[in-house]
Amino acid sequence: MTNDVENLMQNIDFSMKMEDMPLTEEDKNRLRDCILGRENINKVLQETIKKHTLAEA
Repeated sequence: MTNDVENLMQNIDFSMKMEDMPLTEEDKNRLRDCILGRENINKVLQETIKKHTLAEA
């Protein structure tokens, strides 16, 4: 399973690089945790959206 996860990670990273949005190590770790079920994907998505959303003043 580890090889499958790493292959998936490489494919995702390659796709993101093609869009000029390479993954950081933090992104890769967060994604890996979601794939392996260590983190809840919905929680991580909400945190990421909140982090990158500008709050209205």
